[in-house]
Amino acid sequence: MEITASQVKELRERTGTGMMECKTALVEAQGDIEGAIAILRKKGLSAGAKKAHRETSEGLVGAYIHVGGKIGVIVEVNCETDFVARTADFQQLVKDISMHVAASAPRFVSREEVTAETLASEREIYTVQAAKTGKPAPVVEKIVDGKIEKFYAEACLMEQPFVKDPGITVKDLISTYIGKLGENIRVKRFARFVLGEGVEASRG
Repeated sequence: MEITASQVKELRERTGTGMMECKTALVEAQGDIEGAIAILRKKGLSAGAKKAHRETSEGLVGAYIHVGGKIGVIVEVNCETDFVARTADFQQLVKDISMHVAASAPRFVSREEVTAETLASEREIYTVQAAKTGKPAPVVEKIVDGKIEKFYAEACLMEQPFVKDPGITVKDLISTYIGKLGENIRVKRFARFVLGEGVEASRG
């Protein structure tokens, strides 16, 4: 299968990986970008995989007020150095994440933040629902597992489709900036205020 230069460029921008590694991964994945990203991550070649362990003690607190003033968001995004925190690219990322939180109302930063109690409650609800189908226990278990994955995708910021480009997740968006800026980046926490309602806060 022929791999185009635009495919290599897109993969490089999203992972911060060298051109040859990107092309090799695309060939292995038969041109599938998401598959190639997974291959690079398994090999530890993507920028995000290389930098994920590095400490993030700098960054910015960003704020976004939705038109009409009825939804407001505060988000803390961390990076490694004050130099990167002051770049236009990093500031744009913080702004985009703030807007995304306002629009998509995540409950958690990542799946690791979901409490055992919340997960157990969701699993119990899905199990009762799936059992009503009358399908065998192994099938019910698979249905429940699928619903749990959907729950993560809907409730966790990092796994939600990015509001400005639903073809990628917020995690993919951040990986792109990790590759571009050369530093580890993570969302530490956010708070979402809705007029007349309680505050939805999350700490990663």
